[in-house]
Amino acid sequence: MDSLSQIVLGGAVAAACVPAPHRRAALLAGAALGTLPDLDGLPVALLTADPVLRMTWHRGPSHSLLVLPFAAWAIWAWHRRRGARVAQAPRAWFWAIFLALITHPMLDAFTVYGTQLWWPLPVRPAMGSSVFIIDPLYTVWLLLACIVAWAVPRRPLARGALLAGLALSCGYLAWSVAAKAMVERAADAALAPLGLAGAPRFSVPMPFNTLLWRVVAMTPDGYVVGDRSVLVDRAPMRFTHHASDTAALAEVAGAPAVRRLNWFNHGFMRAQARGDALVLSDLRMGLEPAYTFNFAVAARAGGRWRPIAPQAVPAGEGGILSPGGLAPAWRAIWRRIWHEPAVGS
Repeated sequence: MDSLSQIVLGGAVAAACVPAPHRRAALLAGAALGTLPDLDGLPVALLTADPVLRMTWHRGPSHSLLVLPFAAWAIWAWHRRRGARVAQAPRAWFWAIFLALITHPMLDAFTVYGTQLWWPLPVRPAMGSSVFIIDPLYTVWLLLACIVAWAVPRRPLARGALLAGLALSCGYLAWSVAAKAMVERAADAALAPLGLAGAPRFSVPMPFNTLLWRVVAMTPDGYVVGDRSVLVDRAPMRFTHHASDTAALAEVAGAPAVRRLNWFNHGFMRAQARGDALVLSDLRMGLEPAYTFNFAVAARAGGRWRPIAPQAVPAGEGGILSPGGLAPAWRAIWRRIWHEPAVGS
């Protein structure tokens, strides 16, 4: 999730754990700890220029449920030895530190990016994909709770606001999972007649909401994309086919960068020849025709594709990521949430 969401989640869970006199300190400590795992991008950027490694190492060791408990204990033990607040309420502060850290990857796992919850085990990253990376309806309750707790830290209202904010934000996550299940059922019914009942697929909410969803299913020669509003859609889902150079992708499938991407994105990628370069795009993030993460992984030589050192490729024109593309894309999303397209349109 975005940094603000992680900051207010960390601050809220930490402040809810500690005694009232420590509440403001816990809000600050929890905010810092809540964003700490995302600093993994700094050492990775210093260690490698490979854009594939930079992408796939993010949300790696610093997000592992096998690593963070030890980090939480080390931080807690160091502060307890120094005395002050942690030594005054050691059990409360242990849970404050532990939960501020551990809730970060747990929240990230609800997004589509991929969170390596069990690093270093060779398990594919978790991608719950039930919330967009920025969702105001998740964040606002925690932000309000933290403001109240900072304003009146010693009053019962502060703890009540924190618990209410956490309950509402968790309730919103539960709703997102329920909405995803509704979309998945509609996708099941629509994909089966197309012969894609068992095709690899994912569903993900459109930006900033959990009412309009996008479903992508892989096909032998590309992929199909459909959308679903859980508010108004009643007709079967409709899918549009898009081509992918699956033959070229198979030709370079053994290249380390391609294997790494396939592991990280669960195989949800498009292959396109752009001049003499083969570009792979992560289908999970972005909208047609432009996607956020694109990598040139091979070059054409002698009629064959030869692996090259990966290079990041701009998203290009025509999508939500293009200059000036966000506002019109959001207007289209907003209209689509409330209006089901007519059959045949």
